[in-house]
Amino acid sequence: MRTLTTDVLVIGGGATGAGALRDLALRGIRCALVEKGDLTHGTTGRYHGLLHSGGRYVVKDPQSAEECARENEILRKIMPHCIEETGGLFVVTPADDESYAERFVAACHRTGVWVEEIPVREALRREPLLNPRIRRAFAVRDGAADSFLATHANTDDARRYGARVLTYHRVIGLERVGDRMIGAVCEDLRSGETVRIHASFIINATGAWAGKIAAMAGLHIHVVPGKGTMIAMNHRIVNTVVNRCKMPADGDIIVPIHTVAVLGTTDIPVPDPDGYDMTPEEVQLILEEGEWLVPGVSRMRALRAWAGVRPLYREQDAGSDRDIPRTYKLLDHETRDGVAGMVSIVGGKWTTYRLMAEHTVDLVAQRLGVTTPCRTADLKIEPSHDGAATAPHSPARAHFAILASPFYQLGHRLAEVEADDSYGDLICECELVTRAHLEAAIQSDGTANLDDLRRDTRLGMGPCQGGFCTYRAAAIWHELRDGAAQANGASGVAPATALLRHFLQERWNGVTPTLWGDQLRQERLNELNYLETLAVDRLPETGADAIGRKRDIVVEEVV
Repeated sequence: MRTLTTDVLVIGGGATGAGALRDLALRGIRCALVEKGDLTHGTTGRYHGLLHSGGRYVVKDPQSAEECARENEILRKIMPHCIEETGGLFVVTPADDESYAERFVAACHRTGVWVEEIPVREALRREPLLNPRIRRAFAVRDGAADSFLATHANTDDARRYGARVLTYHRVIGLERVGDRMIGAVCEDLRSGETVRIHASFIINATGAWAGKIAAMAGLHIHVVPGKGTMIAMNHRIVNTVVNRCKMPADGDIIVPIHTVAVLGTTDIPVPDPDGYDMTPEEVQLILEEGEWLVPGVSRMRALRAWAGVRPLYREQDAGSDRDIPRTYKLLDHETRDGVAGMVSIVGGKWTTYRLMAEHTVDLVAQRLGVTTPCRTADLKIEPSHDGAATAPHSPARAHFAILASPFYQLGHRLAEVEADDSYGDLICECELVTRAHLEAAIQSDGTANLDDLRRDTRLGMGPCQGGFCTYRAAAIWHELRDGAAQANGASGVAPATALLRHFLQERWNGVTPTLWGDQLRQERLNELNYLETLAVDRLPETGADAIGRKRDIVVEEVV
């Protein structure tokens, strides 16, 4: 058994956990983070990418609106390379109550959410595919956020100040002596080793899983996992975030993010954040509602559907998940439950992750006697990579540093390819992932499977959904990882085979609800490539114990 010691242990590798880790490190507090999968493995990597202006909540949840409005401006300042300045529109469609618009504008003024009414013709000039029958349009400060890049940026910055990040370390128990928490016991899912981590304080930042972690300490947190289903279209049908001007409901928003547009979302309670599925009815509902914003969207090419779970904290009865406030709650278990040495941060939005982390670390620092103030609202996070989880001194990281802009650039990968004339090195043509990007991501610490590469580089996230890049990526993985291991005496069939099958299955799970039209034709081509030509279903199984351990990791992904 391996033993580690730190002052503060953060459990959860999503946005809030990464933000808390950076805040702790900047205050000079020894800290470590554990995550059962890859960074952004949970909700952070499964949302639509909206940087909230606060407009969605001004009427129903004004506190959340105020928080979003303030944090929106802070995030634009400290991580502009992670934020695309799309702007946002709230539009009154023929299906919406026009009287809500006046309540909306008044509530924006009360909560500090910037808003400006613009002529309908101007809204249609900005977004020609918008419903020409919209009656009013309001501009807001919405944006699109790269949650994968932002989380890595926070943890990279935390590492610079001495923090440790342990991915694929699943908490299997919390250690408590009397009325004080003293640490956690984890399982390293790659090696099978048990790791005991002694800590003076524990931050439970696991979102929808916060109740499960708290239960290990004999504590109760009522978290309601709210499933939200989203659909990615194969191109940016809009370049502005577009919302329906009404009370928040299912299927009322379109977010342009990277090369696609995301339609969303639903809000359905599920009993377990690790066990849920998507139904054809949800997908159909989102497409039907999307017609009010962009007529004809339901006949456009939908790439895939996926779902994430919101960590909704219920303090009191609510009529539905939509009635649960979207603001966050910091639970001090010493004052709440009489158990010292642990806090839980629940609820909130991606846009408020930094604020949530600040308030959490303020409390922890006070308990530890640390007086250094929070600096995360002022210290800019410098760009370190473009989504490839590159090693600190890799050629890809150094290369990106040359071309990096302090602001988000939609076409930066094309600019890199053109500058290097590296068209022949493209592994994923849809998302312009080069061999250099992929090699750097494979060789970085913590990468355990091809789905990690997807989060780091956007491998397989384009129109072909991995049809032409998956086997290339698996071959490079084998060359860099498995081939080297076999050269040093390891035996058995390369685990790249299992990783290949897992990634294809993961892509298939998301494509299944959208199998019609062009996407059905694409998947038929993928089937011919992988089953009829490459016969991946008949490739030999792996046999080594280490390979079996790795296969346990890759099938843990929620689908």
